[in-house]
Amino acid sequence: MKKLSKDHTINHFSPDLKSVMTVDLNEQFMVETHDCYGGQVKDEDTLRGNIDRSILNLATGPIFINGLKKGDVVKLNIDNIELGSYGIMMTDHGLGVLGNTIQTASTKLLPVQDGRVKFTENLSMPVKPMIGVIGLATAQDKIHTASPGSHGGNMDTTDIKPGNALYLPVFQDGGLLAMGDLHATMGDGELDGTGVEIDGLVTLTASKIEGLSLTNPIVESSDAFFFIASAKTLDEAIELASQNTVDYLEAALDVSYDIAYRLLSACCDIRISQVVNPLVTVRVKVPKTLLEQL
Repeated sequence: MKKLSKDHTINHFSPDLKSVMTVDLNEQFMVETHDCYGGQVKDEDTLRGNIDRSILNLATGPIFINGLKKGDVVKLNIDNIELGSYGIMMTDHGLGVLGNTIQTASTKLLPVQDGRVKFTENLSMPVKPMIGVIGLATAQDKIHTASPGSHGGNMDTTDIKPGNALYLPVFQDGGLLAMGDLHATMGDGELDGTGVEIDGLVTLTASKIEGLSLTNPIVESSDAFFFIASAKTLDEAIELASQNTVDYLEAALDVSYDIAYRLLSACCDIRISQVVNPLVTVRVKVPKTLLEQL
């Protein structure tokens, strides 16, 4: 199985990325990733103000996927995530939704053992591995890996996890895939500005979806599809995700726009992915039971 090491990274998604590895459609491969701090945090004396912020959210890649052409849709099956031995959580003044209440910066290294993250001597939580940053080369703009968009990027969406699949529109031949910013666990919203940041190894498989046109990312789980959108404000992101969902339901179910709009409200859920990146990200959950009537 091919494996790309974390020695090959980018900090921007752009139209002119140059690949460092090539894989075929339906070929399983592995990608080694840094934590979001680029391996700079080795102890709790290292504070957020001490690190080189230019290498935050590095993404390993780019990977050229043979058989993908501009205008295609790629399906990325997240087959497995192996986590490192410890996670990192930093706090600092201004970081997260309550950042103004934090006066003193601090860093915690959190052991990850036996499928749990240890927060204190008496408190631990089960791991819920996920990918924070995953995306393809963009259509036109150069976008930092810390930002999300139609290409993917820093969506920080908890459903991008093992067992699920991510669908992305392809803007350049080969897709040019890159990923990083794994989390051992994170709640929806990423409210203090970070998940349990960790390095690791992702195993995945890429396939091409015929006959589908896509403008924004979609995640598929065992029981639902999640329509993802990012924008400057929550209102704008919710409107965009809702519009994408209604357009899909109208076409997939062969119903009128107003019926699709009613179904959006009657059957679907809005969920916040993150509110701490340059753009905020939301997703609309569409249960597969709705589509089983096709």
